[in-house]
Amino acid sequence: MAAPRSIVLIGMMGVGKSSVGRCLERRTGLQRFDIDEIVAERLGMPIAEIFSRFGEERFRRAETEALSELRPNQPAIIVTGGGVVLRDENVQHLKRLGLVVWLHAEDDVLYERASRKRNRPLLATDDPRDTLSQLSAERASLYAEASELRIDTTERGHEEVSELILSKVQAIAAEQREQA
Repeated sequence: MAAPRSIVLIGMMGVGKSSVGRCLERRTGLQRFDIDEIVAERLGMPIAEIFSRFGEERFRRAETEALSELRPNQPAIIVTGGGVVLRDENVQHLKRLGLVVWLHAEDDVLYERASRKRNRPLLATDDPRDTLSQLSAERASLYAEASELRIDTTERGHEEVSELILSKVQAIAAEQREQA
């Protein structure tokens, strides 16, 4: 029988990764690692301040460092930032850690959700809606390549998305047991 694996959430800002991660943590009892929270704690400042003071590259390095410290033999819920797939090294870490789940939603929904928080450094542009659409389009193939499972959150709440993920994880585990 295959060892239990972590559930790794990827996708654009505003898709619900953090909220779904908290739901999965409650439902499974597994520890949750939110990479953005880890980076912010290590650098002693919010993500937006890291971007403004040190730039995106410094943030990405810290993100990679945090990912590389997580262990595949310790099943957990892992929540990533939207740009985690920009580095091949990160994608390899994610795949090594567990089942990579791409949460996605329509651009209008992403924008509405992401706009609720005013601390989105990549949206600090003259046209944040267009910026978000461009980022989403640029990253879609990276998310698709990195993930084993894709779930649309456009019209689903966090609890429903969590339930869907867990049912698919159980189905995958049952299939693996049958093949063993």
